[in-house]
Amino acid sequence: MSDSAEYDGDGTRAVRAGLPEPVKHEPTLPGPVFAAHFHLPGDPTGPYTYGRDENPTWTLLERAVGELEAPGQKEVETLVFASGMAAISSVLFSQLRAGDAVVLPRDGYQVLPLVREQLEAYGVEVRTAPTGGDAQLDVLDGARLLWIETPSNPGLDVCDIRRLVEAAHARGALVAVDNTLATPLGQRPLQLGADFSVASGTKQLTGHGDILLGYVAGRRGAAMTAVRRWRKIVGAIPGPMEAWLAHRSLATLQLRVDRQNATALTVAEALRERPEVTGLRYPGLPDDPSHKVASQQMRRFGCVVSFTLPTRARAERFLEELRLVDDATSFGGVRSTAERRGRWGGDAVEEGFIRLSVGAEDPADLVADLLRALDASAD
Repeated sequence: MSDSAEYDGDGTRAVRAGLPEPVKHEPTLPGPVFAAHFHLPGDPTGPYTYGRDENPTWTLLERAVGELEAPGQKEVETLVFASGMAAISSVLFSQLRAGDAVVLPRDGYQVLPLVREQLEAYGVEVRTAPTGGDAQLDVLDGARLLWIETPSNPGLDVCDIRRLVEAAHARGALVAVDNTLATPLGQRPLQLGADFSVASGTKQLTGHGDILLGYVAGRRGAAMTAVRRWRKIVGAIPGPMEAWLAHRSLATLQLRVDRQNATALTVAEALRERPEVTGLRYPGLPDDPSHKVASQQMRRFGCVVSFTLPTRARAERFLEELRLVDDATSFGGVRSTAERRGRWGGDAVEEGFIRLSVGAEDPADLVADLLRALDASAD
């Protein structure tokens, strides 16, 4: 098996991650294996028995993601899921029981309030606190699990992962970090002490806006065994084609991330000069409230920029005027997207709040389009 963990460069690791040993006349990355069942005479031993439990295409992708999340750490196990929410749910619902307490971010992903309702229906106490200022520390006592989302989506606040992990572990709590926005090339929660690194592979990890995928990475042991069991119970598995496309996409991860992160900083700097733009957030800006903490634990600051325009109507006109930016609800793709986040009603944001995901377009073209749309929307 090819072990990309022996290399230091992120680009080399992304290109080589999870590839099998070369076999003459075989493709470098084997094609997707479409199988609901496998030949299984005798006792059910071996890695592949039934398609809900394992698939060779998943195996290669899981190995690849593990090499990116935790290079050189052989004890880390990765499991892929049908979506980011499937991955999130697998951790929360496999680790928590009636009577347990969990700490969630108050400003996290907009589906978390639905998760909260379900957890509470099962008898789990749910506490919330903002991401910024490490406020979740204040409600940790007695919790079974701490869920961190940093940078937060969509507000882009950052918390000190290592500090929160140390405090949680001292109180006997597990820690899961949603690493979707940062990607493994921007941040490695397991190296900062977290028990789980969880992400939606739908976003920048795969980067083309054409598949749904999620994953959980964690150290082998009872906690990850419970996550694997949950996946088996609910059947939240990815198709082999989605897994293969995801693995294929990892080869360009470093190229995409570096281009998109650099352009995001350029965009943020340009937007900062506009008087109608308020509440501008990007962790890579030296004067961003999150920059100090982010620079201590992140190697790249992400492709998302958030800001607020004066009114809902102004924000909607701005989105309509954009030519290079699609009005869509996802982020992390090679094509820039933006949306007025308040249209969903699940985030505590102002009506004119914009979440902008910076793609791989030429920076000058993208900035020009954004500034032109700002001008046109003022009429």
